[in-house]
Amino acid sequence: MNRFLHKDIPVFDHSAQPNVGHMPGWVRVSLAKGAQYRHTVRQLRGEPLHTVCEEARCPNRGECWSRGTATFLLLGDTCTRACGFCSVKTGRPAAVDEQEAARVAEAVSALRLRYVVLTSVNRDDLQDGGAALFAQTISRLRRHNPSVGIELLTPDFYRCQENALNLIGAAAGRGATADTPAPGLVWGHNVETVPRLYKTVRKGSDYRRSLALLEQAAQLPETETKSSLMLGLGEAPAEVVAVLRDLRAAGVTRLSLGQYLRPTRYHLPVQEYVTPQQFSIYEREARALGFTWVKAGAMVRSSYQAEEEQRS
Repeated sequence: MNRFLHKDIPVFDHSAQPNVGHMPGWVRVSLAKGAQYRHTVRQLRGEPLHTVCEEARCPNRGECWSRGTATFLLLGDTCTRACGFCSVKTGRPAAVDEQEAARVAEAVSALRLRYVVLTSVNRDDLQDGGAALFAQTISRLRRHNPSVGIELLTPDFYRCQENALNLIGAAAGRGATADTPAPGLVWGHNVETVPRLYKTVRKGSDYRRSLALLEQAAQLPETETKSSLMLGLGEAPAEVVAVLRDLRAAGVTRLSLGQYLRPTRYHLPVQEYVTPQQFSIYEREARALGFTWVKAGAMVRSSYQAEEEQRS
C-alpha cells in the first residue's frame, strides 16, 4: 500500500483499490433547494465556522441545510488521526480558538435552531482532548437559549475520559433546578465499524475504549447515548449484530446505520453496497434489542434527522 504526504503527515493511499462495483440505484443524494438552504449557507459562511457537513463531504448536506440544520465542527478542521474512511484533513492542528464557542452560539441564534449537533476533530495533542471547548459551547448555547436541544458527537477522549465526562456533564446540567431542569443531552460517539476492521478503518482508535466512553456517558443525568456504524467495509452481518449487542450492553439507546461511500479515491474502497432489505433486517434486530431511536438506510449518517423524535 502506497503512502503520500498531506501536511507532513503520512496518510494511506488506497487509490489502487477499486470499489466493489457501480453505485446502485437505491443510493441517492438529496439536492439542495429553497430559501432556507440559501439562508443557512449565508449564515454559516459569513463567520469563520466549520461544519462536518462540508469538511466530511456529507451527502445529506443539501437536505439538512434546506431544513435549516447543521452539525458544527469544533476545534478546527484538522484531525490528529488518519482514519481510512474520513475526508477531514489530517495534520498538525492550530491552537484552540477561544472565540469559537461564542461564534457557534451566535450562529445558532441567527439560524433560530431548536436542536444543535456539536462534533469535533480528534485532538490527541490537547491534554483534555478538547473537552473544555465542548463544555464552553454547551454553556454558551444554553445561555442564549435554555431550551435548545443539544446533541454531541465526540471523540473518544483518549487518556482523559474521566475529565471529559466531568467537564461536559457539568456544563450540560449547569443552571438546572428542580423547577426548571435542563433539556436532555444526547451524547453520541461512533464505533463506526466492527472490531475486526479497526486496524484498517480506525487507526489510533480502540473499540473497547469507545464502548467505555459510551457506558460512562449513559450514566450521566438526563443523558441518552447514541452511536453509528458505516456498513459496506467488509463486515459480516453476524459481526454487526454483535456490535449492536455490545452497544446495548453499554446503555446506548440511539443508533444510526448507513452505507459507507468513498469520499475520494485515496480512501478505503467500498466492499459492498448494502441492500435496503438488509438495512431493514438490521433495524428490526436493533429494535428487538431495545434501541428506542433507530435510523437505518443507505444515506443515513450519524446526525441525520437527529432532531426528530423517534416514531415507532
